[in-house]
Amino acid sequence: MKTNQIVAGFLAVVMLTAAPLMTIAGTNGPEKRSAKTVAKPVTYAVDPEQSTVVWNSKKVGGEHTGNIKLAKGEFVFDGKKLTAGNFTADMTTLSENKNSERVVNHLKSDDFFGVEKNPTATFKITKVEAISGAKAGEPNYNVTGDLMIKGTTKPITFPAVVKQAGDDVEATAKLTVNRLEYDIKYRAAIIGTAADRIIEDTFSLDLKLVGKKSKPM
Repeated sequence: MKTNQIVAGFLAVVMLTAAPLMTIAGTNGPEKRSAKTVAKPVTYAVDPEQSTVVWNSKKVGGEHTGNIKLAKGEFVFDGKKLTAGNFTADMTTLSENKNSERVVNHLKSDDFFGVEKNPTATFKITKVEAISGAKAGEPNYNVTGDLMIKGTTKPITFPAVVKQAGDDVEATAKLTVNRLEYDIKYRAAIIGTAADRIIEDTFSLDLKLVGKKSKPM
């Protein structure tokens, strides 16, 4: 009987001693990490009907301005940050504000954009840098990408104002393009054009791109 009491007492002491250790081990053991939800990139499809591309080219004693319609395009956002984008312009829609058929046909010829062989121009974003401290209405991104015109692709960087609100996004920017980089040399100073007939080496593109959030597949 006494032996049984001693054994029982010993077991009780062991249990009392082990209990705090078991509690500590349970407290300090590996914690289960809650799975974090990673937000998927969101795509906004450009609406060609609401978007505009306005071109302007200057020459000695005058200038020409017109429009080019977008065929398609998309922005990609990671949360609130623009990360990527692709855009295609339909060069066959190139127009001139004074509706000069002569000017339009010449611009579409091989002297300029060679539209028959190169019916589209494209721009693909390769790098986006947010501009810290940008105020409303001021450029909030520096955008770098590959601009393809007349079959030639060159990098270009420009500031842009990008506004995202719910299902909508709008981007505005002005690009200055050096036409000589795209082998468009008609009446350029570099080929010895008479001073009073020179067309400037650069032309501008004023962009307004409007997009709507794409529905999940």
